[in-house]
Amino acid sequence: MRRATRLVFLLPAVVLLTAAPTAADPLDDLAREFWTWRAATQPSSSDDIPRIERPDGWRHDWSAAAIAARRTALAGFTSRHRGIDASALPVSRQVDYRLVGSALARVAWELDGAPAWRRDPAFYVQQALGPVFDVLLPPPPVAPARAELVIARLGHVPAIVAQAQANLDDARAPFARLTIATLGDIESRLATLARALDAAVPAAAGRFAPAATTAATALTGYRRWLESRVAAMKTETAVGRDAYVQFLRDVALVPYTPDEIVAMGRQEWARAVAFETLEHGRNRELPSLPIFADANAQITASAVQESAIRQFLEREGLLTVPSWVKHYRNLLLPAYLAPLAFLGVTDDLTGPSRLTDDGVSYIRAPRHDLPYFYLSTARDPRPIIVHEGVPGHYLQLALSWAHENPIRRHYYDSGANEGLGFYAEELMLQAGLWHESPRSREIIYNFARLRALRVEVDVKLATGEFTIAQAADYLEKTVPMDAETARDEAASFAAGPGQGITYQIGKLQLTNLIADARRAQGAAFSLRAFHDAVWKNGNVPLALLRWELLNDAGDVERLRGLR
Repeated sequence: MRRATRLVFLLPAVVLLTAAPTAADPLDDLAREFWTWRAATQPSSSDDIPRIERPDGWRHDWSAAAIAARRTALAGFTSRHRGIDASALPVSRQVDYRLVGSALARVAWELDGAPAWRRDPAFYVQQALGPVFDVLLPPPPVAPARAELVIARLGHVPAIVAQAQANLDDARAPFARLTIATLGDIESRLATLARALDAAVPAAAGRFAPAATTAATALTGYRRWLESRVAAMKTETAVGRDAYVQFLRDVALVPYTPDEIVAMGRQEWARAVAFETLEHGRNRELPSLPIFADANAQITASAVQESAIRQFLEREGLLTVPSWVKHYRNLLLPAYLAPLAFLGVTDDLTGPSRLTDDGVSYIRAPRHDLPYFYLSTARDPRPIIVHEGVPGHYLQLALSWAHENPIRRHYYDSGANEGLGFYAEELMLQAGLWHESPRSREIIYNFARLRALRVEVDVKLATGEFTIAQAADYLEKTVPMDAETARDEAASFAAGPGQGITYQIGKLQLTNLIADARRAQGAAFSLRAFHDAVWKNGNVPLALLRWELLNDAGDVERLRGLR
């Protein structure tokens, strides 16, 4: 009874528990210095969650000297972190301490655990063109300052290519072949980029083509360099079980073994298949969902539906959306962004300095041959709004970026973020958002099949039980989904072990957390208060959030013995 009484107050008091101390503190100093350094050194990513605001004048540097400097800096940060005795601190501050430890472990993982900078030639395509992609993601118009950044970043591509050729001493053939295929039309892509930017930014017209040509020449040379060496490269892409467990224990803070994770994913896949089958049978006499007539119709409907979702959350008492949070909008993919769309998720979730901006998701003109996710949004935008926008990533990140505790404002691992986004889909399904659209419910269950399958694919790619080709074939046939999306997913998870499990395993951790809080608090439990606390702290790995919200350190203790 004492524990249940205490829990009643833990949830409403979360703001007080996580408030940053007012006096100087070595942990806060370390975190502030680390994140300033990380903004200048974090690799570019195709994922939208880890995107980071960069300092003025920033550019990537993967030279031998820069990598050596990273190692020195990491050793210094790690030493300072280990020198802080957090054992006597309140739980909220112990959570902060472990968050910083997770961030440090991620840098070590990037350097040595799964060193894409040595193994994956596609890594350097991302480092070369990702910064250009990132600066073009905010919605038009492209102001002169952004145009200048594009030109400067295109001009830096040859330096990144030279660093790639110096660093790829352990390159793997499957990654190289995928990179060669990606770069097969890079000249035409960058020429199209330059022409589209000329039209979008008349004041800078004529200046994009030389920079784009310079970048294309360097990347074409890189493709030929890879073609001349791929036959001699190693074929194994797996990092191995031991390394994968280290990632789970030290970076992601996921308290399960690979075998347990696979079993969890299989069980959830069976659940999703069963419910999708039931839903499909229930809807057997209904017509398929039509696609929108054109992009404007989809954009207009999306805006109406995003507002309706916010009202639904309030009406059903599910989650508070503060009035200061802007909206999540659809826009048609700009012509200048389309040639670079292969580099990542084409959305703009804004950032800590842009909380007054709307989030944006770029759509493709509706048609029946769109890839998996784009086709679903051409039928009903709400599943993606829910996952990526409101109440999903855009809302969660905005709330977290506004957190009064700076340590809670940063990305650590996608397990909490993607788990929350996936949970939001089923939350809205069970709450009745799609009661009038049975075929939309089928989309949600099919999404659930994919997220569950990603678990097995991620683990088996990391441990060597799947090749990339086998994983792609498995996804294509079992979800089912189009071959292009399946191939992209498999390649992404092979190159970045641990990301594919985040959706399903994070969701399961979150639902377990809700169930335990509800059981402990009984009638006093407030789902809105619980969700408000989770969303605000949505960057915090769920093992740590359980410790803070429920005073339950069981998952944290289990991490210590994970093998």
